[in-house]
Amino acid sequence: AAVPAPERTRATPLPAAERRAVIVRAVAPLLVERGAGVTTKQIAQRAGVSEGTIFNVFADKDDLIEAVIEAALDPEPLEERLAAIDPTLPFEARLVAATEEVQLRMMHIWRLIAALGPRTHRRPHQLPQSPGLAAIFASEPGRVRVEPLVAARRLRAMTVALTHPLMTPEPATPEEIVDAFLHGVAAPGEAL
Repeated sequence: AAVPAPERTRATPLPAAERRAVIVRAVAPLLVERGAGVTTKQIAQRAGVSEGTIFNVFADKDDLIEAVIEAALDPEPLEERLAAIDPTLPFEARLVAATEEVQLRMMHIWRLIAALGPRTHRRPHQLPQSPGLAAIFASEPGRVRVEPLVAARRLRAMTVALTHPLMTPEPATPEEIVDAFLHGVAAPGEAL
């Protein structure tokens, strides 16, 4: 007697918002590689979906590209990574870990903006506050002489300046950035 073939079942479809998020995450690296000239076929292949699925959750390719840009600029994923830094680490080690996260985010945004060109230039360029970074400073109130939000803003600004390819030929390491931020560039024992 023939054994009946197992019944094929289709995976439960994701809600539209989750499907959008999955596609955005999958497509972001492709946009960095190929820019806005990427085809919907390439997008579908990278996302592992049909082209029809893309148009079920996005109005068109431009809508998808806008969603990728918005996701890249969303501060929440960075804040989640900052909140996950082990609070038992020494102060400087936490700042190094936070600076590394800020650098990774900035480099991703810059690569995406460079790949997509002028469509990204109309966006506001000021960085939002970083409660996660400020919390690291707030946990060590005697370590810096400015308010935690000010310290966080200055460390991020220094990180941007010492990472951006237009500002420096080689990005500084997170350790170098934190050392310069906390201790300056004067030789030990030198009074300015």
